[in-house]
Amino acid sequence: MVSADSPSRHRPRGHVLLAPGRFKGSLTAAQVARHLAAGLRRARPDVPVVELPVADGGEGTAEAAIAAGWRRVRVRVCGPTGRPVTAALALDGDTAVVELAEASGVHRLPGGEPRPLTATSFGTGQLLAHAVRLGARRIVLGLGGGAATDGGAGLVQGMGGRLLDALGKDLPPGGAALRSLHALDLRGLPDLSGVRVVVAGDGAGPLLGRTGAAAAAGAHRGAGREEVRALDAGLRRWADLAEAASRRPARDRAGAGAAGGVGFAALTFLGATVEPGTPFMLDLLGVAGRARGARLVVTGEGSLDTASLRGRAPIGVARAAARAGAPVVAVTGRRGLTGEQLRRTRIQAVYALTDIERDTGRCMRQAGPLLEQLTVAIAAEWLPPLPPEKGPGQVT
Repeated sequence: MVSADSPSRHRPRGHVLLAPGRFKGSLTAAQVARHLAAGLRRARPDVPVVELPVADGGEGTAEAAIAAGWRRVRVRVCGPTGRPVTAALALDGDTAVVELAEASGVHRLPGGEPRPLTATSFGTGQLLAHAVRLGARRIVLGLGGGAATDGGAGLVQGMGGRLLDALGKDLPPGGAALRSLHALDLRGLPDLSGVRVVVAGDGAGPLLGRTGAAAAAGAHRGAGREEVRALDAGLRRWADLAEAASRRPARDRAGAGAAGGVGFAALTFLGATVEPGTPFMLDLLGVAGRARGARLVVTGEGSLDTASLRGRAPIGVARAAARAGAPVVAVTGRRGLTGEQLRRTRIQAVYALTDIERDTGRCMRQAGPLLEQLTVAIAAEWLPPLPPEKGPGQVT
């Protein structure tokens, strides 16, 4: 354990708020919260525990909203390779959270095999259309973990639009097929007047070029050099026709290249705005309110390092907890921050799985039980038993 500050032995009575992010490759944020809760309830069964897993607009965004009390709505949609999958969106009143990865994520690829040229965001469009049918007037679209590099063309198709070749036939799925795009038929799109769409995520680059969606596909979605060129050519053709049809030039806007270009379709056809993912989602989930009166806030993610400082969810949680006057500690798979860096984040101590298990492979495989072991040290250092409250007339 590395500490930036010493824990006080005189914390007020209150709950423990568990607001972790995911441990990538091991546990979802909700699973991290459940393991922490199980360990703390064994160590200190008298302390109330509130589970509030968090996300920054990427993978786990819909699940985080559901864990916060939103209604889960399951929808049968098209996965990134055309196979049907059951995806979930979250609904609270007239606000819906739709997550790209739920329908069109890498984890939906059969056998995890990349399909850079043919993977589609079609299912995400189906989720969006379903949210509109349910009466959503505000839709939060989380972009992260997507398998497709189709510029959101599949999303438009999934919502009811048609992409046609020179013979008037529907294009097959995927970004490479966009090179043959000849015309758009948007008459089947739902009426989005009065619907506000917010993309929750940090601004990615533009749609095209060396820092665009196709280039990112080479790095993250298994595309080779020639495949990247084919994808970029398809996305350029898509941008030309999409902007002409919508009269919303968006290819060079920040966020257009997000998630294989799905950000471009959101900006162009949904009139979306882009909000910084972490503060927007933490506000949506009500983290600040649930941190008020907390005896301790526990956050964390799989690797807490300098990359975390660039606006990831645990840093946002720590700052929200500090504003609420609650101490905050973090759990992580491995630690990569110095004491001085911790002080700047407002995290007061970090507990790493590698503190109790040197084998990093086992840390990945057994992250849940190891997190429960970490709670023993957290409880001992931050949740010491408080003296009983004095009754009326009791003399000290």
